[in-house]
Amino acid sequence: MCLSKHLLCITAITLIDFNKKYSVMNALIDDIGSFPLPPNVGRETFDKAYCLAREAIINGEDPSANDFVQRNFCTVTLDAFKKKCLTGLDVVNYPQQYSGMRQVGDLIHRAMEKGTFVVDESHAVLPEVHLIKSEAKRLSEEFGKKIQLRVSLFGPMEQYLKEIGSVAYVDVLEGFAETIRRFARKALLDSKHVKTAVVSIDEPSFGFADVTADSDVLCNVLERAFDFQGAVRQVHLHSALRLPDLLSVKNIDVVSFEYAASPKNIESVSRRMLEAADKQIRVGVARTDIDAILAELHDKGAAKPTAEQLVEEASVIQKRFLAVKAKYEDRLAFTGPDCGLGGWPSQEAAQLLLERTVNAVKSAQQQA
Repeated sequence: MCLSKHLLCITAITLIDFNKKYSVMNALIDDIGSFPLPPNVGRETFDKAYCLAREAIINGEDPSANDFVQRNFCTVTLDAFKKKCLTGLDVVNYPQQYSGMRQVGDLIHRAMEKGTFVVDESHAVLPEVHLIKSEAKRLSEEFGKKIQLRVSLFGPMEQYLKEIGSVAYVDVLEGFAETIRRFARKALLDSKHVKTAVVSIDEPSFGFADVTADSDVLCNVLERAFDFQGAVRQVHLHSALRLPDLLSVKNIDVVSFEYAASPKNIESVSRRMLEAADKQIRVGVARTDIDAILAELHDKGAAKPTAEQLVEEASVIQKRFLAVKAKYEDRLAFTGPDCGLGGWPSQEAAQLLLERTVNAVKSAQQQA
């Protein structure tokens, strides 16, 4: 059944039901996840609070009961999430301010000590999602709408490369895939106030430094990791070179890659390929490669650039979006910035980038 035969109005944002083969009139704007810490909270302090919050949740306790955790994790995370919501994003990723690799990796290490690569169901928790769930009513009332949440996780291949290496042991890969599946399933929220609209499994090394296994083995691993229902299932890559290999993974709804900082990526995937595989696509249209941006500005004499200087002009972002929309048409389901913003120098600069991307894309959609 062709996706384009079914349309959903997104003026009042609702979950795109890909399981029923719905499509969208306009691409939804989301973000990839990471976000800077505020200047008054150091990395070591936040990480300690994060780990304490996770242990409390695993033990069935309220993390906010601990004043240190409340100040340095709960308040920090909620404030960052609100800043992201204020930018007008259609689907908002929880603010990933703890190491994306350690979110799952810490628990994998605990499982490995017990002789397995599969994390116990009760331990497969993301504290940020738990916190947003507990505050969903207040958030929904504050913003006057149901929260559409995006959940991101580093995938089984990325975790495997870090923990084991590039030599493939299929049973171990499958164990990592089951662990990611458990984290994803535990992060599926569905209430009056919040809905997990998207789950993205991120495989940034895929196409650069791969696990040495046949494509069918890696596709089976992702098939296992994405074996859940209840949200749009998105795979995010930094390189689109091997993205065509993943189009056969039935459990993937949307493939995603960076375009703003890596324009050649768009050459690897055509609209016809997406149609043949019955997939949708997300394409990044705003640069987030902060080190390169800072270097370019430094060469132009801006040693201490302002937030305005760091963020591209709306016209530049809009031009990219229009080019992507022209190429993929109704197959373009999501757009937004390239990768995350964790390395950006301030929350204000990161928030401005999200806001400007939203305005650029929505302005183009209104003019269409």
